[in-house]
Amino acid sequence: MDWLDGLNDSQRAAVEYCDGPELVIAGAGSGKTRVLTYKIAYLLEQGIPANRILALTFTNKAAREMKERIQRLVNAEDARYLWMGTFHSVCGRLLRSKAEKLGYTKDFTIYDTTDSKSLIKSICKELELEDKVYKPSLVLSRISSLKNSFVTPADYAADTSLQREDKYARLYNLYDIYRLYQIRMKSNNAMDFDDMLLETLKLMRQFPEIREEYQQLFLYLLVDEYQDTNKVQYLLVKELAAPQNNICVVGDDAQSIYSFRGADIGNILNFQKQFSNAKLFKLERNYRSTKNIVNASNSLIVKNKEQIFKDVYSEKEDGPQLCLEAYNTDKLEAKGVVDQIIRSHSRSQIPYNNIAILYRTNVQSRLFEDELRKQNIPYRVYGNVSFYQRKEIKDIVSYLRIAVNPLDNEALLRAISIYSGIGATTMKKVVLCATEHKESYLKIMTNPAEFGMTGDAMIKKLQSFAQKIENLSENSSNLSASEFVSKALEVAGISLNITDPFDTDEMDRIQNLQSFVQQIKDFENEHKTEDSEIIPIHEFLYEVSLLTDQDDRQNESTDSVTLMTVHSAKGLEFPVVFITGLEDGIFPSRHSMGEWHDQRELEEERRLFYVAITRAMERCYLCYAKQRFVNGEIKLQKESIFLNDIDEQYVKSSNLKYPETYKTHWSYTAPSRAAFSSAHPAPPAMPSIKPDKLTKVADNKSQISNVKSQIDAPWAAGTRIRHAVFGEGTVQRVYEDQMTGNEKIEILFDTKGQKTLLLTYAKLERI
Repeated sequence: MDWLDGLNDSQRAAVEYCDGPELVIAGAGSGKTRVLTYKIAYLLEQGIPANRILALTFTNKAAREMKERIQRLVNAEDARYLWMGTFHSVCGRLLRSKAEKLGYTKDFTIYDTTDSKSLIKSICKELELEDKVYKPSLVLSRISSLKNSFVTPADYAADTSLQREDKYARLYNLYDIYRLYQIRMKSNNAMDFDDMLLETLKLMRQFPEIREEYQQLFLYLLVDEYQDTNKVQYLLVKELAAPQNNICVVGDDAQSIYSFRGADIGNILNFQKQFSNAKLFKLERNYRSTKNIVNASNSLIVKNKEQIFKDVYSEKEDGPQLCLEAYNTDKLEAKGVVDQIIRSHSRSQIPYNNIAILYRTNVQSRLFEDELRKQNIPYRVYGNVSFYQRKEIKDIVSYLRIAVNPLDNEALLRAISIYSGIGATTMKKVVLCATEHKESYLKIMTNPAEFGMTGDAMIKKLQSFAQKIENLSENSSNLSASEFVSKALEVAGISLNITDPFDTDEMDRIQNLQSFVQQIKDFENEHKTEDSEIIPIHEFLYEVSLLTDQDDRQNESTDSVTLMTVHSAKGLEFPVVFITGLEDGIFPSRHSMGEWHDQRELEEERRLFYVAITRAMERCYLCYAKQRFVNGEIKLQKESIFLNDIDEQYVKSSNLKYPETYKTHWSYTAPSRAAFSSAHPAPPAMPSIKPDKLTKVADNKSQISNVKSQIDAPWAAGTRIRHAVFGEGTVQRVYEDQMTGNEKIEILFDTKGQKTLLLTYAKLERI
């Protein structure tokens, strides 16, 4: 196997070890994906059949790319039979064949966040709960957190400490919502993403014969990004790996940044305790970044106590120091960053797509977008509305879903909302009737009179719609996916013809629908085999429902500056990176600061900063503002405490328009690699650190405190808002009046037409 010669000694040792549990700690840019790919190829060369290897990744895109690389590496045609995909896609595949055991059909629907929030909203309304307290996004987040911790409604009811925690947040009725949510999901023949993991775990624990079947099927188990796994994922891995425990997990505890999604860093820190005789391998050579960037990130992350210590190093050139840039205001920060991008592009010939602007929260992107537009610089924002979350796409998908799964009430409600002739009042009667008789909405609509509904005209309309859906449903298996979507468009009354070429909204909507139809055709072509000429629509729906935010990213080949949160940037790399908003309360976030907060929260914020720095390959800029609009007012800001965690020898202050003195009280010397020979040695002792004071800004606090603005709110074009006088409307744009300097917002109100308001005094509510 000459191809193994392309690995360094640490990588090769990790690849060739196959005699039990194995933990591979892979530092940033150390070739983690390469090791996983080569290890699977090595297992195939050792004679392990492809269909008996299970590899779990965190994106479908990563799984596809790894599978392609394995096929090229060993010319193994059977590599396409590998069990490789995300936890959710693999669990979905297992559940499809065993769903009846748990009371579902094999065509169960997978609910996305929008579907789940819609269901929670209807439950809260039914329970007559205050919508300002029981916000669907908040309730869903809490329910998801409980599921990720393997807490069922019954477990929650028995745990007074969990209930007390929610009472502090005024969520007194969370148990009732959680219980009803699970009941409704089951009656809708639907699961959300968390349910897919929970139900798979339930399947293996309730049916030992099924667990043993899967344990015997998978001879070897590999898990990527193990630091991002939650409790349920750990339990699943534990069940699947037993009893032989031929398991290899790869990850980096220093990049564990998703606790808000339920990720538990303890899974990777405690792996060697949870799997006896586990062998530890460390990948410490960084192939991505210059020495200065690697050493700067090392000097930062060494401050964390909770970690498996490693000595990440680079054999590239030293490269420039990290550049610290201070600005008087957040607007000047945006202008300064864009000015530097212009210089890099024009003088150094750096393509725009080699540059990324990173920030802690999405709301920070607006000022950068404004400045990039002013300078006519192309850019793309990750974190915008996903293609499959666009209204017109979700509308047509609702018809596909209800045809495949007639029990899916949420899909039916959305389908009805664009169907002419049946209004909200009629559907309210259907919902009440369905609740009373414990039937699906479609069952009630099929024969309303049987369930006590009256009114000949109303009954006729309901039955007409139900008949159309029934006819559509009958064709869900014998028509190809592209033929089926054409039928669905016809039933929904959606045309793909552009009637007004001057209506840009209509143009965008139709083009999105046309793109959707083309994607279905492409899906058919990719999945057709000699054995399956017809690819049914349910296969397309299943794959689309499992897309992650990274799978749905825009085309990365265009020459555009990238704007994204640090969380979204994980796994990516750019020659030039700007890390912005490095202020206390922004980065680290205010939730992680203060003596009353858990030290683990601050350590996770430090890991997030580490991830940000290690995205940079050649140049890294650290930026902050001394004044910023926060929560509707201008506030004085203090530079991030994390800036003093980086050794000063790796950072220089900028000589731009608003320079700041940057000093640290200590110097970091990289410890010898021998010092990190054990799994958990104590970190080197560090002097206590007190953040330096900035050169004080003139104290105009009395003036600032009276300035109110909503500039920090996410008023992007397309945002739906409510105004006390003009009612509901849609934001057209936000701009600065060149004559007065005032921030203004243009809104197209549903009933009052277009208005231009001063943003400072608009008092808008996002809906």
